[in-house]
Amino acid sequence: MLRFLLHYGIHFIVPIAIGLLFFPKEKRTQVILILLAGILIDVDHLLADPIFSPNRCSIGFHPLHTYWAIAIYFILLFIKKTRIIGLALLIHMLADLTDCWLI
Repeated sequence: MLRFLLHYGIHFIVPIAIGLLFFPKEKRTQVILILLAGILIDVDHLLADPIFSPNRCSIGFHPLHTYWAIAIYFILLFIKKTRIIGLALLIHMLADLTDCWLI
């Protein structure tokens, strides 16, 4: 239960909290939606067999969850136009990494 709450809490509650706490009111909704859209990176799970395995660590397994990909997401933080997307993807990686630690 703890694993489920942490994993999905980071996927959904953390992006909303970041949007509410760190962005101006007029941009909040847009930022929150972009941060929540970071979960779409899980499309690479469709390449795995089986698509979902509860005891598989996504980090280092799926193509968009590799360490090279994570390095690119980190670089996105330093480019003004891609900063929020980079943050969204890194929040997703944090959620998946937390899940890996709890397997």
